Amino acid sequence: MNRGPSQAALRRCAPPGHSPSRRPLGAVLSAHLVSVTCTAVSAITLPWLVLTTTGSASRTGLVVFAELAPYVVMQALAGPWVERFGPRRASRAGNLLAGAVLLLVPALHLTGQLRFEVLLGLVAVVGGLRGVADCGSAPLVPGTAGRAGVALERAAGLHASVSQGGHLVGAPLAGLLLTVLDPALVLAVSGSGICLAGLVVALGVPRSVGAPSPASDGSGRPTAYRTRLAEGLGFLAHEPVLRGPVVMIAVTNLISMGLAGVLLPAWVRDQGLPVAAVGTVAGALALGGLIGSLLGSWLAPRLRRWVTYAVGFLVGGPPLLLVLAFGAPLPVVVAVAAAGGLAGGGINPVVGAVQFERVPEPMLPRVLGAVKAVAWAGVPLGPLVAGAMTDLVGVRAALSVFGGAYVLVALAPFALRSFRLMDQRPTHPPPAGAVDAR
Repeated sequence: MNRGPSQAALRRCAPPGHSPSRRPLGAVLSAHLVSVTCTAVSAITLPWLVLTTTGSASRTGLVVFAELAPYVVMQALAGPWVERFGPRRASRAGNLLAGAVLLLVPALHLTGQLRFEVLLGLVAVVGGLRGVADCGSAPLVPGTAGRAGVALERAAGLHASVSQGGHLVGAPLAGLLLTVLDPALVLAVSGSGICLAGLVVALGVPRSVGAPSPASDGSGRPTAYRTRLAEGLGFLAHEPVLRGPVVMIAVTNLISMGLAGVLLPAWVRDQGLPVAAVGTVAGALALGGLIGSLLGSWLAPRLRRWVTYAVGFLVGGPPLLLVLAFGAPLPVVVAVAAAGGLAGGGINPVVGAVQFERVPEPMLPRVLGAVKAVAWAGVPLGPLVAGAMTDLVGVRAALSVFGGAYVLVALAPFALRSFRLMDQRPTHPPPAGAVDAR
C-alpha cells in the first residue's frame, strides 16, 4: 500500500500565485449534488403529474423518453460546444436555463395552459440543457482539485459519490414531497434547486477554472465542430487504457439495466414477494455503492488501480445475479446486493482519475462526452434483451445467462494487459494542479 501525498506536496499543487483552497471543488461538488438530486425529484414528479392528470400510461412513457433522450444525445454531442464556451459557463448556464424552463411547467399547469405537446417540448429542452450542464461539470474537477490540493482519485470519487448520493436521496425525497405538496409545486421546488446549482457554480468557481478552449486548425480559425467531435471519438478509440474500461462499462450497464428494469421485478413476482422487495434490493445496492465510492475516494490513491478496478467488477456484479438465479432468500439477496455495491463503488475513483490523467485538459469535454455516450449505449437495450430472454427461457435461466456474461466481462482486466497500464502515469502533462498520489 502506497502512502498518500504529503501536506507540502498538496500545497505545491496549487496554481502559481494561489494558496490551496477547497472552495472551488466544494462548489462543483455541491452544485452537482443539488442538480442531480433535483433532477431525480423531477424524474419521478413529471411522470406522476402526467399519470394523475391524464391517466395515460403511454403519455407518461412519452414524457420520460422526451426528457431522457435529449439528455443522452447532448452528453454525446455537446463536448465541442462546451470546450469552445468553457465548462464553467456551460455548467452555470445549462443549470440556470434548465431550472428556468422547468419552472414554466408548474406555472402553465397552475394557470390551466399546459397542453401535453407543450409539456413534451419543455421537458425535452430541460433534458438537453441538463445534458449540457453535466457535460460541463466533470471537466471542472481536475482544475478545482488542483486548487484544493486533492488527489485526482479522491476528487473523481467524490464527484461520482455525490452523483450516486443525489440519485439515492432524490427518489425518496420526491415521494416525501409528493405526499404533502401538489406535483406542480414539487416541480417548482425542483426547478428552483437546479437554478441554485447554476448560481453556486457562478459564485464558487473562479473564471480561470473551466475557461473556454478556442482550438484552431493551425490557420488561426476555430476548429470545426465535426472535427472536434471526431477528435474526441478518435482519442477514445486509440487510447487502450480508456477504451477497455468504457467497453466493459457499456456491456455491464446493459446487464445492470436489464436486471433493474426486468429481471429483479420478475424474480420478486415469481418468488411471491411483495413489490417492496424490489426497492429493498435496489436500495441496498445503491447504498452500498455510495459507501463504496466514498471509501474508494479515500483509499484509491493508496491502492493499485487495476487491482481495485478488477476486483470491484468481479465482486460487484456477478454474485447478485447468481444468487438470484439460485433462488436465495431475500435477506441473502439484500446482503449480497449491499456487498456488491460496496465492492463496485471503488471503481469510480479509479476510472475518473485515469480519464482525467490521460485526456489533455482542453479535450476533456469532447472526450468525456464520447466516453459517456459509449458507456450509455447499451442502457436502452438492457430491458429489451432481458424482457425477450425472460419470455423465452424464464427468469432464472435469464439471470444465469446475464450472470455468466457478467463474469466473462469482469475477467477481462485479469486477461488483458492494457488494464494494468492504469497504474502507469501518462507522459503528457497532467491537468493543471493534478496531484500524483503515488
